[in-house]
Amino acid sequence: MKAKEIVTLQRSLLLDTEKLLNQQIEMEGKSSAYYLSMASWCHMMGYENASQYLYVHADEERMHMMKIFHYVNEAGGHAIQPEITGIRHHFNSLREVFELILEHEIKVTKSINSIVDHAFGIKDFATFSFMQWYVTEQREEETLARRALELFDIIGEEGIGLWTIDQELGKLHGKAAASANAKAQ
Repeated sequence: MKAKEIVTLQRSLLLDTEKLLNQQIEMEGKSSAYYLSMASWCHMMGYENASQYLYVHADEERMHMMKIFHYVNEAGGHAIQPEITGIRHHFNSLREVFELILEHEIKVTKSINSIVDHAFGIKDFATFSFMQWYVTEQREEETLARRALELFDIIGEEGIGLWTIDQELGKLHGKAAASANAKAQ
């Protein structure tokens, strides 16, 4: 029979919750590295706006990681710096980059939802409340990824299509940045 964990003066985070949060730290860290790699590829290929979009996105993912990192430590747990390996560095097309982004954001959403479900189930309302920011953020991340991918279908990739898509990604990035700034104030 497993000994029941209790909240102590030193710790307000259960070990199972800490483990899930450390897994999310790893996912956010890999997201940052993945988007940085994508940004570099886009930059190398001449997709200036896509690269800027992804450089900023890589920084945002690291901020997401650090936010959880601090939460775990402040709750008496031990946040673990993830080992980041297996990051892809070459892509077949700009479309593929944004398809992979959407697939990845959906995985992140599922992971966030799993943590929220866990926290609610064990009545860890502090973690549940903390994770609500991520729930909202993931809805925005998925929406942004879908909008970016829709550009390929709407504009097409022939002729000046890829150039136009890159320009539109810059506008999409600008709108997302403005929205983020408005939320921060």
